[in-house]
Amino acid sequence: MADKIFRINMTTLSTTVEDIPPAWAGHGGRGLTSTIVAAEVPPTCHPLGPNNKLVIAPGLLSGTPAANSGRLSIGAKSPLTGTIKESNAGGTAAQLLARCGCKAIILEGCPAGDSWYNLAVNPDGVTINIESDLAGKGNFELINTLANRLSSKQGIITIGLAGEMKMTAANISIKDPDGHLRSAGRGGLGAVMGSKRVKFISIDPKDGKVAIADPEKFKAANKIFSKALVDHPVSQGLGQYGTNVLVNIINESGGLPTRNFTAGQFAGHDKISGETMYDKIMERGGKPKHGCHPGCVIQCSQIYNDINKNYKTSGFEYESIWAMGADCGVDNLDHIAEADSLMDDLGLDTIETSVAMGVAMEAGVLAFGDGAGICRILKDEVGKGTGLGRIIGGGAASVGRAFGVTRVPVVKNQAIPAYDPRSIKGMGITYATSTQGADHTMGYSVATNILKVGGSVDPLSKVGQVELSRNLQIATAAIDSTGMCLFIAFAALDDTTCLPALIDMINARFGINLTGDDVVNLGKYILKTEKAFNEAAGFTKADDRLPEFFNYEPLPPHNVVWDFTGEEIDSFWNF
Repeated sequence: MADKIFRINMTTLSTTVEDIPPAWAGHGGRGLTSTIVAAEVPPTCHPLGPNNKLVIAPGLLSGTPAANSGRLSIGAKSPLTGTIKESNAGGTAAQLLARCGCKAIILEGCPAGDSWYNLAVNPDGVTINIESDLAGKGNFELINTLANRLSSKQGIITIGLAGEMKMTAANISIKDPDGHLRSAGRGGLGAVMGSKRVKFISIDPKDGKVAIADPEKFKAANKIFSKALVDHPVSQGLGQYGTNVLVNIINESGGLPTRNFTAGQFAGHDKISGETMYDKIMERGGKPKHGCHPGCVIQCSQIYNDINKNYKTSGFEYESIWAMGADCGVDNLDHIAEADSLMDDLGLDTIETSVAMGVAMEAGVLAFGDGAGICRILKDEVGKGTGLGRIIGGGAASVGRAFGVTRVPVVKNQAIPAYDPRSIKGMGITYATSTQGADHTMGYSVATNILKVGGSVDPLSKVGQVELSRNLQIATAAIDSTGMCLFIAFAALDDTTCLPALIDMINARFGINLTGDDVVNLGKYILKTEKAFNEAAGFTKADDRLPEFFNYEPLPPHNVVWDFTGEEIDSFWNF
């Protein structure tokens, strides 16, 4: 079965199955979403209008037995940033789409009228159906209802009420193996799906399988690759305590943004740490290790129960816990878990929305530390689409504009994540130069600045940070094209067997002969393609800058500022 493009036009309510253009054939995941968006979306179009397109693409290794290959890329012009955007998530959808023979879904146009729709994908193509039952419902009710309507083996991609209301912090959610949700969080892509009036997409691969050109070579490479992942000490730490193991580590480094980025350490850090979370999970009968997609060997996810030992949330990640915790001054893990659950149900990016809450606290809308107040605002304001709710659902910059706040931690309108750029300077370069707004996953310099993976670069010094971020952003763009989890990068940086094994799997999958140089060139191509789109949309070097308060507000405890010149930042693109 040859892979195809599944195109859905919501203006005409029609679908086609198309052969893959030769220029797209070597791409997958982020490489494919960015290639298609750059080729077909006018850079100056309104992100919520009919000319924007939502592109959904499994990776090059999706649907194969390759370890950690369950990430799905979703791309469009972002309504939050105005830039090109790729957001990816785990769950089952990437592997099931690949088994349908789907290279990418291209969702285009906007329908007339007020009807909502669902899309049913199988190896023969896509069917458009009117969805009268689940419009206006939260993600949890949708997943529970579809458990009775569809086979449990089908994949689901959905938006919550935030996406229906086209809030620019809205995400797209993907069902995981246990029927819970994973989020393609950044950039407001849920609003794009909402603008197309598509409530959910179901995926039924039937008996479809992904062909592997050289199964024996693939199996041997996957064994080496998997061993490199499970043997790496960072992978082991993630498996033990989840990503939230980082709270104490980043707090110790002085880089944990606290109370809307006014300090680098949080007095309540231990109460929200991965170690404390692990203890609570064990006491309450939750799951400390859990895969967000089939085939994960790191198992950094978990299931968190409430005090009554009932399920509360899963995929309770460091970024979310930091944003609702230290950044908002909240040290009650159960309040944070409740907020995480509410945002999953509403379909909101937990980073963007929680940083927006921190800015709202700065404005006096609620007090720092008021975890119960965050939950109340999510339920009574954001969930009901009130004026305040829409301001917060529009993200951190939206709150700053509405309330006249000057300390607004965003780049290209997107909230800065859980590492202060003044004391972890490599992350500052990534935030500034990322083609998609502030995003830690674009070039995770924490690996080398703090965790000493792939060498060591002093996080407080400017020396080596531009080169570090550049190399990591190039590598990450390539990894995002494979369908692999970003956490393979730890082993890839330290274990000389890891990256060659990954390349061997790609070659065995397609019967080709890629080299390491080819992978590097792929990453460079993706970054340059994304940058060209942004420039055509009107972005300039002036947009590759951090907010000015980082320049003049020293960050305790190191009392450092952001001290890169524009010329130094711009040198990132010298490749």
